[in-house]
Amino acid sequence: MRWEKVKGIGEGPGKRWGHTCNAVKGGRLLYIFGGYGKLNCQTNQVHVLDTLRQSWGEPEINGPPPTPRDSHSCTVVGDNLFVFGGTDGTNLLKDLCILDTSSHTWICPTVRGEAPEAREGHAAALVGKRLFVFGGCGRSADNINEVYYNDLYILNTETFVWNRATTSGTSPSPRDSHSCSSWKNKIIVIGGEDERDYYLSDVHILDTDTLIWRELSTSGQSLPPRAGHSTVSFGKNLFVFGGFTDAQSLYNDLYMLDIETGVWTKVMTAPNGPSARFSVAGDCLDPCMSGVLVFIGGCSRSLEGIDDMYYLYTGIARENERRPDKLSLRKQLKLKCLEQNLNLVPNPVLCRLNSPVCQSLPPGKKIFQANVTERNSAGYRIETVIDGKPLHGILFLNKPHTLNPVTNTSSRKRASADIGSVVSNGINSNNLTTSKVLKQETIEDRQELQGGDSSESRERHKEADTTVISSTPTTAAESFKVSVNQEPQAVSSNRNEEENVTTKSLVENLKTDAPNDVASSKGEVQLK
Repeated sequence: MRWEKVKGIGEGPGKRWGHTCNAVKGGRLLYIFGGYGKLNCQTNQVHVLDTLRQSWGEPEINGPPPTPRDSHSCTVVGDNLFVFGGTDGTNLLKDLCILDTSSHTWICPTVRGEAPEAREGHAAALVGKRLFVFGGCGRSADNINEVYYNDLYILNTETFVWNRATTSGTSPSPRDSHSCSSWKNKIIVIGGEDERDYYLSDVHILDTDTLIWRELSTSGQSLPPRAGHSTVSFGKNLFVFGGFTDAQSLYNDLYMLDIETGVWTKVMTAPNGPSARFSVAGDCLDPCMSGVLVFIGGCSRSLEGIDDMYYLYTGIARENERRPDKLSLRKQLKLKCLEQNLNLVPNPVLCRLNSPVCQSLPPGKKIFQANVTERNSAGYRIETVIDGKPLHGILFLNKPHTLNPVTNTSSRKRASADIGSVVSNGINSNNLTTSKVLKQETIEDRQELQGGDSSESRERHKEADTTVISSTPTTAAESFKVSVNQEPQAVSSNRNEEENVTTKSLVENLKTDAPNDVASSKGEVQLK
């Protein structure tokens, strides 16, 4: 692993500690909020780094801004930043403010329920739609003594209702300046400073489904006790950087914890890394910058804010980046087995138009499952997925359609007018489009493009007949099977024009609304 100092174009946040650093849009944008700034006071400024252009900006933000603060928590929830608590230098805070990063608008929602007491130095993490806030330092009722917390509060990020959680198991001791991270359905608390001024390096994990705490038994190169560090999660690994134990003992080391195994590793990095510091902020820029973490600012041994930013190139890839390939292979294997099993036994129910009843289908045809999503007076709306592509269509009941007769129509037109069906017109073997019955205007427009209905054109239509058989279902629970032949590839320019117009018309006919909540039944649509 290696460090890289990053300057960035434009004016950044400058010297700052006690701030927060959050990546949104997959790591494309990095938001820096609050902290104790270069003017020797708390700030509520927002600075944004475009990580692709490496440029800083200070966007114009609408809405009432939150009180300037440091030592707060800031958590990414979708495209929003949830800011809670902290201190303005005189008073502790317990308000909740939300920054919508899409519209750059501050929102101060009305919260309900049992909210946390005002505090600073706490930590927060998100699991699903729940925001967990743990620990921190507050004030006694007489506002004289400090009070350290080990309570846990949960905010529903959709309803803005707070709840104080009742937990069990081995909970962490009261503390502040710790870190809190999430992994799967777990919350991981590391280190901090307790009410007796002891510095900690213990690791506690909360199962957010059962609300049971447990202390993680760790091994390897153990993390020295510390507070004011920054922990960035990346997959199953937690990276801990910086922190302090007293005025003379500040850290610039880097440790990595494997949550699954509980093994600590002291990471050896290339030289020229960040200086020792605490109250530093960091986050992960993956996947925009694969395997890259960022750490910015902090407080030095002389209690001065630090104005620098470093990238940490971990060289680690997310585990779930390889999972889609595995899932895709499984899907292909299941489809292959299904096709082989279906091709072993010819289905006598599937027949061709103008062929003897119950004649088996010719080789090369495939059967796919389709779901009935809606039934109406015309027939059934169906949907299926073929080769990963969603297809929607209409299966009409066996009722005559009132299409005006057209002279010199092809056999395909007669089939469409004589029988309700699912029609598929493909331009090539990789494009299948299921459509409603062709409309009269489409047929006439196609004839105009062809320049007349010549005998050669009629012969091509005859060769590309779409053969359709539809059962006459009476209930949505009945199954149906439809045989569709696909047209051969175009061999002339006129043929290409015909198919392009037909395909365009079919696509327009296929635009349907989202399926209603109707109990679905399975039918089988046979496509070549």
